[in-house]
Amino acid sequence: RNGVSINSTGLGGTGGVADKNAWYVGAGFDWGLTKDVWGLAPKTSVMSELMFEYKEYGSTVAGNVLTNNNGVHVSQLTLAASPKIKFMEGSRFRPWVIPAGLAIHVISPPSSSITVLTPGVMFAGGADYRIWKDFFVGADARYHLTSGSNDGIKIDGLTAGGYLGIGF
Repeated sequence: RNGVSINSTGLGGTGGVADKNAWYVGAGFDWGLTKDVWGLAPKTSVMSELMFEYKEYGSTVAGNVLTNNNGVHVSQLTLAASPKIKFMEGSRFRPWVIPAGLAIHVISPPSSSITVLTPGVMFAGGADYRIWKDFFVGADARYHLTSGSNDGIKIDGLTAGGYLGIGF
């Protein structure tokens, strides 16, 4: 990412080229709103999810006085609030979908105009499996969509992973 305070040289001087291998970690909380869509759909829960993800895309080589030619970590923090619809209430296996949720992305390093916040929409789907009492394993995929790019920095993308959960 080439910015006002950070000028990354990356591969071949193209700027902001991070590693191809990235990783992310996140956590979330679900609050139950109804177990039957307010009487309209039995065994279908509506929940409110608050979730955050930290994504580490790698490092770039920086070339300016402020960074003293040290590597710059390219990362992003996402905070999302979404409605979640879970199916098959009472079953050990529960698929779910997020039709659309609000996501706020914080990018680092900042864009060329020193913008760090980018709002967007998150769509997701996944499934939980209750392994014992209130302990769960699951998998999900989430797609983040923003309005184009933030000063040339593309924020849109797909994350997929597994998780462990505790019900309470």
